Amino acid sequence: MRATVGLLVLLLLAAASQAAVRKSIPLGLDLYMPVPEENPLTPEKVALGRRIFFDRRLSRDRTIACASCHDPQRAFTDSRPVAVGIGRRLGARNVPTLINRGYGKSQFLDGRAPSLEVQVLEPIVNPKELGLTIDELVGRLGRASDYRERFRETFEREVNAQDLARALASYVRTILSGHTSFDRYVNGERKALSERARQGLSLFRGKGNCTSCHVGPTLSDEQFHNTGIAWRDGTMRDEGRFAVSGQPVDQGAFKTPTLREIARTAPYMHDGSVTTLEEVVDFYDAGGRSNPTIDPEIHPLHLLVEEKQALVAFLKSLSGSIREGQP
Repeated sequence: MRATVGLLVLLLLAAASQAAVRKSIPLGLDLYMPVPEENPLTPEKVALGRRIFFDRRLSRDRTIACASCHDPQRAFTDSRPVAVGIGRRLGARNVPTLINRGYGKSQFLDGRAPSLEVQVLEPIVNPKELGLTIDELVGRLGRASDYRERFRETFEREVNAQDLARALASYVRTILSGHTSFDRYVNGERKALSERARQGLSLFRGKGNCTSCHVGPTLSDEQFHNTGIAWRDGTMRDEGRFAVSGQPVDQGAFKTPTLREIARTAPYMHDGSVTTLEEVVDFYDAGGRSNPTIDPEIHPLHLLVEEKQALVAFLKSLSGSIREGQP
């Protein structure tokens, strides 16, 4: 009898745990998020990471924070063509959204960071972004009594670079977006999408060939593709993935961006050169920009005006609810 009761308790606990997971992960996303064994999510780490994310002490002149470029009110982007760092220094690429990056296989538009723990430190040391060395940052936070106490409570040791990265990465993993009209539609709410958006979904899956890259719960294959956006006047203005891999096929290739919250993350492309969703659709309808290493999936679509409008309507249906800070 005792064993039966124990088994029942375990089953009830497992069911409660699964229910909690379903409640915390927005509709449409995978219930399993890969989290490193050496950095499990905890409320304390997430809270500390969130505090660091919004702290301007991370920048050399104390004027900007991570949130200055990844603004929660703008779906964790900044609405600028390229990043703007300390002293108004311009970066080379558009700021990608941080939503659902916990599901990512690699980070940055060229995939140069293999994990969030690596990615979160790069903007800090980049002289065009926050412009502070890690040693300087550790010293700066270590001299602050509030941070000394929080690191001791969270990690049981003094401020250090590894735990700083773990806290920031933990917070970023909680930035999630889902429960869109599209998600409700595919989960049985047939009136969640307008007729035009449903037409757009059909085009997205069919004639538009969008699902060759934009697939899965995050609507990204996490791979790298050359659409020709970096090709101008016979030259590749940005090497993209090639600078990381050294593979000629990766010339001008960039990671497929998520389409979640796409209506809120303009301007588009790695250089912010496309300002509206209508222009994005026009670009792909024309077959991108032809160049020697263009992805074979990119070709003219010959969409009608009404079809383009339907596609845009569907893309706008991919905005939902954004949550952050909840482990």
